[in-house]
Amino acid sequence: MRFYTIEKDNKEQVAVEIENGKLALLESLGITVCDMNELIRRYEELENAIKGACKAPAAESLDLAECRILAPIPVPVGDVLCLGVNYREHIEETVHITDFTKKKDAVYFSKHANRCNDPDGVIPAYEFVDCLDYEVELGVVLKKDVLSVSHEEAHDAIFGYTIVNDVSARNLQFKHQQWFRGKSLDGYLPMGPCIVTKEEIPDAYDLDLFCYVNEEERQHSNTSKMITSIEEAISELSQGMTLKAGTIIATGTPGGVAMGMKNPVYLKKGDKVRCVIKGIGELINTVGEK
Repeated sequence: MRFYTIEKDNKEQVAVEIENGKLALLESLGITVCDMNELIRRYEELENAIKGACKAPAAESLDLAECRILAPIPVPVGDVLCLGVNYREHIEETVHITDFTKKKDAVYFSKHANRCNDPDGVIPAYEFVDCLDYEVELGVVLKKDVLSVSHEEAHDAIFGYTIVNDVSARNLQFKHQQWFRGKSLDGYLPMGPCIVTKEEIPDAYDLDLFCYVNEEERQHSNTSKMITSIEEAISELSQGMTLKAGTIIATGTPGGVAMGMKNPVYLKKGDKVRCVIKGIGELINTVGEK
């Protein structure tokens, strides 16, 4: 299934795609949740009821194209957990900045988001940021709390997948040594357009990723090229640290970021950034005023 958060009647509501291009609000199907995080926490309880209602929805459907689509999880349950330099081509293109070619273990960092940016939201062009970069990534959402789980148990804990643009202020990222501030400014986490549940993605390691800037292809790779797998990351992160239901994990970006160019072409006001993952959808964000 494909779940969306939309704005209707001046409030955020959770909807499910009942057929191509048609949505139904969960409440119209007789299922009441306050937001996507509640749906995720209660998914195992509600799954059969939602699937049954979708087969014969009693409520009038909504045209997806006419809905205001928000980030599927507008307010995350905690900081987004991120895998750094998780594609070989990204390691190689940034070796002149930081050499990770000999790394043996996964690189983790967190990205704070008071609120995720919408699939058509504006990426703020802050005056103090002069190296604004893009990073298309597969986002993974957990459906239950996990602690000290195996790889197999980690796979069972996955709710679904989405698209994340790990927008980065490179001058801040390297000024402070730690990456947290340069990754966490307001508006720096576009996500969506939906969450596609795990059973709808036959192989999470065969998804093409693209990022375009003003329709110029900057990134093109496949999730098969990840170094640390999704399950390895979940399992390792959960050793001694509880990951809550609704946790978002960004699995790393492939090569092609502006920072990796010989003559970097960073984002500027007016630029349109389109991140695409086959089988999930696309994010289209414009760089503009806060």
